[in-house]
Amino acid sequence: MRIIRYVDQAGGTPRLAAVTDDERAYALEEQDLLALVRRAEREGISPAEAARREIGGAQPVAEDWRKLNLLVPVEAPEVWASGVTYERSKEARNEESQGASGQETVYDKVYRAERPEIFFKSTAARTAGPNQPVCIRSDSSWQVPEPELGLVLDRNGRILGYTVGNDMSCRDIEGENPLYLPQAKIWRRSCAIGPAVRLAETVANPYDLTIELRIYRGGELAVQGSASTGQLKRKLDELVSYLVRDNELYDGTVLLTGTCIVPPGRFTLQPGDRIEIEITGIGTLVNPVAAASEFAN
Repeated sequence: MRIIRYVDQAGGTPRLAAVTDDERAYALEEQDLLALVRRAEREGISPAEAARREIGGAQPVAEDWRKLNLLVPVEAPEVWASGVTYERSKEARNEESQGASGQETVYDKVYRAERPEIFFKSTAARTAGPNQPVCIRSDSSWQVPEPELGLVLDRNGRILGYTVGNDMSCRDIEGENPLYLPQAKIWRRSCAIGPAVRLAETVANPYDLTIELRIYRGGELAVQGSASTGQLKRKLDELVSYLVRDNELYDGTVLLTGTCIVPPGRFTLQPGDRIEIEITGIGTLVNPVAAASEFAN
């Protein structure tokens, strides 16, 4: 069972819907995912069961939910991200770091350390949804998407579901100095999530999901790569446990869990590119790429 948000064509208002395995979307009464979760708690059932009971006998609002005007599936008040959780990520960070050859780096250390790397990534206002453009910085010449599994959490750190995340990254800025990480990671539309939230209780094994990245340029496939969440070095609960330590979480917070897919060489995104990130059982997050100048105030 997946949950989506979309714009109702009749009223032009945001609506919530449940998506069944046959790709049909059924409207729900609730306005957001957290309202569905709270109702399920009051009734003593799972969110998936609450959704199934509500849509029983109803007519679908769409035979193919992917054709709806989709919004972010959850308006995450905060998005956090994990780094160097896959070996390929560690290797990529070392490749981009200046003077790292033959030396132990901070990325080597954090990969084997008990404490993971977790950093602040985005707010609701900075986060793009399905089919909305992501932005590339004007002061970076080496920018890539980072396809990641996202965890949708409640205020206590409980995993409510899984979504697709794009943790946009400036490899040259972070490679120049790790202390530049916030500038390499946080800017307008530097994050995207969607297109749906797969409810946690409907995922048999979150370490058996395939993540695929496709980047199109001029209509042609320019970059393609795939990985499995089974390659994660750290467990999902472990990452969450560090995020909640002495921290205040908000319902709907998203935690991105790191990437294992890195575009080759010095490939960098350009305005007009199209990014597609697909995760098994969740869907495909699609975002065009735009220059920072297109978002100027």
